[in-house]
Amino acid sequence: MQEMRKGFTTGSCAAAAAKAACRMLLSGGTVDRISIITPSGVPFDAQILDIRRTPVSVRCAVRKDGGDDPDVTTGALIYAEVSLAEESPSDERIHIDGGEGVGRVTRPGLDQPPGNAAINSVPRRMIRDEVAEVLDAYDHRGNIHVIISVPGGDKIAEHTFNPRLGIEGGISIIGTSGIVEPMSRQAVLDTIRVELRQKYAEGCRTAFISPGNYGIDFMRETYGVDLDRSVKCSNFIGETIDMVAETGFEGMLITGHAGKLVKVAGGIMNTHSKEADARMEIICAEALRRGVPHAELLRILDCLTTEEAFSVLSSLGCMYDVASGLMDRIMYYLRRRAGQDLSIECIMYTKEQGQLAASEGAAQMIADNREKWNG
Repeated sequence: MQEMRKGFTTGSCAAAAAKAACRMLLSGGTVDRISIITPSGVPFDAQILDIRRTPVSVRCAVRKDGGDDPDVTTGALIYAEVSLAEESPSDERIHIDGGEGVGRVTRPGLDQPPGNAAINSVPRRMIRDEVAEVLDAYDHRGNIHVIISVPGGDKIAEHTFNPRLGIEGGISIIGTSGIVEPMSRQAVLDTIRVELRQKYAEGCRTAFISPGNYGIDFMRETYGVDLDRSVKCSNFIGETIDMVAETGFEGMLITGHAGKLVKVAGGIMNTHSKEADARMEIICAEALRRGVPHAELLRILDCLTTEEAFSVLSSLGCMYDVASGLMDRIMYYLRRRAGQDLSIECIMYTKEQGQLAASEGAAQMIADNREKWNG
């Protein structure tokens, strides 16, 4: 199999553009390519595009290349404008801020405080270090302003988690290693962690978790909570429980479609189909315990979806009994993963049948936290 191609983060692009702009500003020459060393130690040789000059500034861009990772920022031009300044708005002689298309933080709990441009700590350090290297090379002792911008970044951001996180007006300049790993599973986990930390910083002590928005109408109509305000854990149920506990939450409610949660009843904590399935086998095992006849068990085994399987159980009049038994197993595995310090509850539903089962304390946990969750 051909090895997938790595890319470079928006942070690497911003640092490279800033270094090139600073060199052109101080030397008066033109830079077509620039090299930086990413935090991971991998060199980044960047082509410099769209150079623009004024008597006191230089602006240029590096095109974002995410490699083989499906990244919505791939192809965007990441600009850096470097200008001379008599004073710096901060105590640092290299002042970094965001311009057009770079989001601004409006809520606590993120890498940057509210009011700051969404340029994360590692990219800020990269930009500062690369610019400082040029300043030292040209023995420049004055103040420098660096403005990072991404034309069209406001539109790109609509396809990211930024609106959910309270980052307004554009994308974030991010990256801890400087490189983009293909098929970035880690990026999803990092986003979950950020959202949890943000909820905690806003005062939540019980985490509201869902794999997705499948039951948004059900949760709103049945319990009066907006599932869109939950932290989406995708398939990473086990790792999300770990992160909830590590963040310091006291409680956690997970609400999900049976297609995901039935797997948890078998101890499967990553519910992606490529990791594991056995939904029908798990349902059949519980149905057998409840006395469902052999012929009907075979029907369930042949079902393609959990919706279909629970329709069969509904026709037999034992759907809620089976779902209750499955919830007992789900709670066993959730509590084993959560440990003794994290109170955890669960609600399972399907689109056709609505609520199938809920753990004993789920309704009370919602009542106690509804106002906080709905913001």
